[in-house]
Amino acid sequence: MSRGAIGLISGHVSVRGAREHNLRNIDVDIPRDSLVVFTGVSGSGKSSLVFATLYAEAQRRYLESVAPYARRLFDQLGTPAVDSVEGMPPAIALQQRRGTATPRSSVGSITTISNLVRMLYSRAGVYPAGADPLPADAFSRNSVDGACPTCRGQGSVHTVTERSLVPDPSLSIREGAITAWPVAWHGQNLRDVSVTLGFDIDAPFNSLSAEDRRWLLFTEEQPQVPVYAGFSAKEVKQAIRRKDEPSYMGTFTSARRHVLHTFANSSSVHHRRRAAAHLISRQCRSCGGKRLRRDALAVTFAGLDIAEFVRVPLRRLVPLLDQSAAAASSVTEDEHTVVVSRILPDMRTRLETLLDLGLGYLTLEREAPSLSPGELQRLRLATQIRSNLFGVVYVLDEPSAGLHPADTESLLRALVRLKAAGNSLFVVEHDPDVIRRADWIVDVGPGAGQYGGRIVYSGPVNGLSEVSESETAKHLFTSSVDTFRAVRRAESHITLRNVSCNNLHGVTVSFPVGLLTTVTGVSGSGKSSLVSQALTQLLGAVVGREVAVAELDDALTEASFTVVHGAVEFDQARIKRLVQVDQAPIGRTPRSNLATYTGLFDAVRRLFAETPMAKARGYTAGRFSFNVAKGRCARCEGQGAIFVELLFLPGVYSRCPDCGGSRYNTKTLEVRLQGKSIAEVLQMTVDDAASFFSAYELLSRTLDVLRDVGLGYLTLGQPATELSGGEAQRIKLARELRRTSRGTTLYVLDEPTTGLHPSDVQRLLAHLHQLVDAGNTVVMVEHDMLAAASSDWIIDMGPKAGEEGGRIVAAGTPGHVAHERKSLTARYLARALDVS
Repeated sequence: MSRGAIGLISGHVSVRGAREHNLRNIDVDIPRDSLVVFTGVSGSGKSSLVFATLYAEAQRRYLESVAPYARRLFDQLGTPAVDSVEGMPPAIALQQRRGTATPRSSVGSITTISNLVRMLYSRAGVYPAGADPLPADAFSRNSVDGACPTCRGQGSVHTVTERSLVPDPSLSIREGAITAWPVAWHGQNLRDVSVTLGFDIDAPFNSLSAEDRRWLLFTEEQPQVPVYAGFSAKEVKQAIRRKDEPSYMGTFTSARRHVLHTFANSSSVHHRRRAAAHLISRQCRSCGGKRLRRDALAVTFAGLDIAEFVRVPLRRLVPLLDQSAAAASSVTEDEHTVVVSRILPDMRTRLETLLDLGLGYLTLEREAPSLSPGELQRLRLATQIRSNLFGVVYVLDEPSAGLHPADTESLLRALVRLKAAGNSLFVVEHDPDVIRRADWIVDVGPGAGQYGGRIVYSGPVNGLSEVSESETAKHLFTSSVDTFRAVRRAESHITLRNVSCNNLHGVTVSFPVGLLTTVTGVSGSGKSSLVSQALTQLLGAVVGREVAVAELDDALTEASFTVVHGAVEFDQARIKRLVQVDQAPIGRTPRSNLATYTGLFDAVRRLFAETPMAKARGYTAGRFSFNVAKGRCARCEGQGAIFVELLFLPGVYSRCPDCGGSRYNTKTLEVRLQGKSIAEVLQMTVDDAASFFSAYELLSRTLDVLRDVGLGYLTLGQPATELSGGEAQRIKLARELRRTSRGTTLYVLDEPTTGLHPSDVQRLLAHLHQLVDAGNTVVMVEHDMLAAASSDWIIDMGPKAGEEGGRIVAAGTPGHVAHERKSLTARYLARALDVS
């Protein structure tokens, strides 16, 4: 390990004997009052050092000073495995995470600017003549005093019609005319109940009387009647007359009641999406979609009611506030002008910080679930900049993730401001632009998992160039893009015409078929609206859409059902299948893991069941699942750990004393495959498992694909809850890539390089190009210029964000777009291509 010029620095954090996760008892000294970037390939141990060791130790020390009862309010990380950490100041972590689950959280509430806005309207707003002043809460849609009583602060009301519930009335109920009813057994139950109630479920729905149709679709009654499964209408009548014992008692639910109840209460996003497809949303007539009571909407400031104010893009609010402040200063001082003079400067300062971070395209009303992790992290960063704290260590997790290079420059200026205020910044990062701006680099590796966990280098940036074993050095000091393919030409296109969605207005664009296309543009320019919404919805309506995800995120809002207007044209012989690969989690519990999601675990369990000992004992593949009682440890029920409640201290998971954390009982662990138990196999990394199972073609193929997408460092039993969004997306991609390619599939990816080291990005790109070589089409939204420069075609959105974006700025080969003067992407792309 090189320590660089550490002796010249007066203050530093000294780490000795760090052993968290894959860290190999490392020692390192890290300068304070500096921008320190921790680099290394994915899985090298960066986060283990920064978050699981340094931040965890800082939090532990702080909580020791907090009252024991108050400690329960914190999400505590526990004591890190380290001998000592000296010189560590208080720390604040700003990590990447998705938006909150509630759509009632917004940009305004996250930044606390909403509080100022409500106070402004309450104390300095212009009221109608004779109106009484309103408290600040009356201007909040989240309060009983403020929310419109009709729509409860939603801005819209949901209803259903006969047409939305029964799209094709020529079908009979048995044929599925009432598409709003559930599928599978529950749907069959409702049909059987309808037979008992005397309805003809074999007649065309439109042949039923208006009264019968209305009752089936809209009644609030829920009669409970006997069900005779499989009986005809005649047989049901005879059974009832004879008073035969029914199969069971069934309860009727109308289509409207089922849809509204499912949409409002179901915990399943799939079921809620299905219900939403039958809803008709109408703007609330009471509030006009503004979500507040009429008396609150009657109050104005700068000529706008509060609903109009929070819909103004942040960049346009600053001049609006300046005009209001100037007008207030020209009149005699009264309560109104005093409030304005106190609130507006504070609000303006907060807004300027958001603008500096490239967030001027957002509105205060923008809902939190619709924000990307990068946007959320920058919003929290803005709050910290405004706090004026000093002497603090800010720990950031890939702050450039999801950022266009132009936005990264804004981010770096904000980080420099934090450092100049007397703070230290410890940043886990892959972006070469951020790494080059660091005062100090700590390179962890050299490889991932068991091949990492060492300090490869610690010192100034330039010194890393002399470290031959550093993967980061290989990409940090060169600007050229490796070319590993021949030039491809498109024979047909997918054309979207007159698309309107979010900030897209009448956009027409063509995606080349049989090529790798990257859609670029600054944050908020309309990339996701074009690709993840317009392209997938319009094309998916023709060929169907597969979402490569096991369990969808629960953050379901109105944005999830954004209506796309437009038309699509394409050669249906070339595109027969659409696969969308997103960053949603692959599971919600530790029982879901990499092996179970990819199907590897099924194959592994079958191999164990084929061993001589398993056959002799009569063990089936189910015996080797930690979810099955026969094979798992009885004490921890396959969890591998026992939860210990410590009252005022954080509850902890302790390794199960019976199975030692293996999850299985002794008899199951006695069965060995090539000398390994099932528990030991689950503890293998993907890299190790690839060697272990090299003789098994099916397993070997899946493991090789996982390695190709940069996941060789993960263990087979890695819990789904411990995976980042980028890792989850690449696991889903790997599961898709292992299939035999059909050659007529469109793959849509959302920033697949998120969280990847440049060396892993190259491996992923090579695999995507293999997909295209097989005749498939790939379209991805990306900010990584290496990925963009390596693609066949680029569609650049912009020119800026929000209302100043939503247009096609340039479309063509990377070389063509690099010379487009109107494109903010061009100069960064040119640098990646090493052209002028």
